[in-house]
Amino acid sequence: MAVRVILDSNFLFVPLQFQIDIFEEIRELLGGKVEFIVLSTTIEELRKLVKKGGEKLSRQAAFALKMADKCRIFEVERLSGESNDDVIVRVAKKFKCAVATNDRTLKRMLRNMGVAVIYVRGKSRLEMEGTVNNV
Repeated sequence: MAVRVILDSNFLFVPLQFQIDIFEEIRELLGGKVEFIVLSTTIEELRKLVKKGGEKLSRQAAFALKMADKCRIFEVERLSGESNDDVIVRVAKKFKCAVATNDRTLKRMLRNMGVAVIYVRGKSRLEMEGTVNNV
């Protein structure tokens, strides 16, 4: 069975920022089959950045959307008062997914909920906190 990994918007910038092949690196890190997931709320966030971000941020967001094309888009609804991070935490817990993010606040929230977190370490490699068994 494939391990499900939700990719946060900032993680989709990683190939551009650090020249890391996130898909291959995550497969190696988890040692097997991976189902890469991007939430529909993340796609919305990236589309807003393409339209309203500065020149550099717009370019990065457009690149991130291309990366998202390689993933399964998971349609989710934002509940009243939920931030993007809240949606990711809720979905990760409900569907037992690991989460790939570099966002410190989100990483802390996920760790506190017992969700495995994949992140960039030293600008050159990926690391995971937690185990995919207890996501």
